[in-house]
Amino acid sequence: MPGKTSASASERLAAYLSRLNPVPGFADYTGPYKVGTVDIEIPVADLHSPAPAPANAADIDTVSCRIFYPAHPDAEGKRITWVPAPQRHTISSYIQFLGAGPTLASAASFLPRHLHYTTIPVVKNAPLLEPNTLNRRWPTAIFSHGLGGNRNAYSQIVGSLASHGVVVVCPEHRDGSSVVSFIRDPAAQPGRYFRSNNYRTVPYNRIPHDATDEIHALRDDQLRIRLWELGLIHDAILAIDGKVPFRNLNTSTPSLDQFAGAMHVQEPGSMIFAGHSFGSATMVQFLKSVYYAGTPELDAMAEPLYTPSRESALCKQITPKNVTILLDMWCFPLLSKPTKALHDLPLPVYADTAEAPGGNALLAIESQDFFKWKEHLHATARILSPNPAAQIVEPTAYERPQSRVKLAEPHFYYVQNSAHLNQSDFGLLFPMLTKKIFGAVEPERAIRLNLRAMLQVLRNNSIPVGCTWVGDLVDGGIVDKLSHTSSEKPEASPAAGDAKDVSDGVYDDQAIFSRNTHHGIEAWGWIDIMGMGHFVKQDENGSISDESAAEATEPAMASVIEPSAADEEADAAVKDAAAKVVSQASQGRSDAVPA
Repeated sequence: MPGKTSASASERLAAYLSRLNPVPGFADYTGPYKVGTVDIEIPVADLHSPAPAPANAADIDTVSCRIFYPAHPDAEGKRITWVPAPQRHTISSYIQFLGAGPTLASAASFLPRHLHYTTIPVVKNAPLLEPNTLNRRWPTAIFSHGLGGNRNAYSQIVGSLASHGVVVVCPEHRDGSSVVSFIRDPAAQPGRYFRSNNYRTVPYNRIPHDATDEIHALRDDQLRIRLWELGLIHDAILAIDGKVPFRNLNTSTPSLDQFAGAMHVQEPGSMIFAGHSFGSATMVQFLKSVYYAGTPELDAMAEPLYTPSRESALCKQITPKNVTILLDMWCFPLLSKPTKALHDLPLPVYADTAEAPGGNALLAIESQDFFKWKEHLHATARILSPNPAAQIVEPTAYERPQSRVKLAEPHFYYVQNSAHLNQSDFGLLFPMLTKKIFGAVEPERAIRLNLRAMLQVLRNNSIPVGCTWVGDLVDGGIVDKLSHTSSEKPEASPAAGDAKDVSDGVYDDQAIFSRNTHHGIEAWGWIDIMGMGHFVKQDENGSISDESAAEATEPAMASVIEPSAADEEADAAVKDAAAKVVSQASQGRSDAVPA
């Protein structure tokens, strides 16, 4: 019975994808504010880059980003879909990213209807809430995505920050690391929709994980594009804040005037820099390349990644005071031989200046995937230390050379039973996938713990954010959740305007940074950085140590960094569904969902 067989094939794929994505949307954010969003794509020609464009960026004519921000409490409107337009092409790219071939992925992309309608709990083009901070400006962050990400892929982390009073700008990188990206033609007629004649596609570039000079060169080329884009995004943020005119090719966003003068971005050291995986590595290289621009160490590099002008506004922005948040930092891109000078320099927070906060302004959170990858964990510890060139992280590295004042160690933690994907939206969208392949459980808990730590590191650096909701404290902590009243707000907290009363949470969640093994927070562990850095691994060829150990084990971790769901069940379902689509097309009918 051919009809029966075709129907079963479609049902098998729908059932498989439904188990990967059982919910039609994400839960509301837990911060005191509603969240709005705008989508932006700006021609490079309309911006002022702090550095020359890399040679491999010649055909990248625009920069693209999504902004998440605190919205007016009366804001109403439709939510945005998690899958960006054009949806069918994007879903096809995600299916390829998870292991299917391009032909099968294109056919299967017609069928997972639920992915087309999965929504993010934000109000599109919502009115910006008037800042209620002491300086009347919202704290502002830039968040860089990892492999297979895009400007929507971390909506739960960045949207949660926005719901606590932070404007978060999420670039979509065009270096081949986004699952797919679409570059509008600045010369074409502007419009709300992508048409085949007005955009260019940048497909995902799956680069091997072998530790060779050739592979490192490919990652360095990606970093050159990423760092150049971040410099342009920073210029765009200043232009928005200063109401400097430019073209927004995404005409679904009517105006950006409401952001003028509302973001804390003009004061040096005021911006927050964060990322996940490759995005964390990107932020490390970006901050170092900017802060140390013009120094002998960087001037001696034969193949620099990024060379901003020392007179640029970007170089004035990057100081030791910029709070830096690194989620599951992927170290391989930081270990390239041509960029060793960058590796050996400390992050700006450790600069030998009186204003440097040390590790107090540095938060690094590992998944259990990366925590158990011991070779990589030791490489991470060195990068997070004041002296990455040293083999061992010693206590003396935290003493200033002249004054002997001791700098703070970084906030370095991991979430137990979590996967590398759990700091992105994928862990919530695909809980079966992360549990089946990586053994990760309770993806909501991973997001909660990451959020608690991110909010607290901002508070510790006098950045005003809303209270941590009591519902986000369910994993435990040494706090009396019901004893806090509005009179107990520290000066760094928002002055007014919280939708939730402070009794619904806490403004000081120091329990999340406890180093006591009995801190009472479930699935949350502190990583002691002291004594780390030197790792020796034995294999059949003898021993390898330090960065070489991390590089040698990189191929074995490729499926964690770039997951594939192409097991036998999924492969059979996709093939059967593809056959059904082809059969329907030949008969002149289709159940396709419009792009």
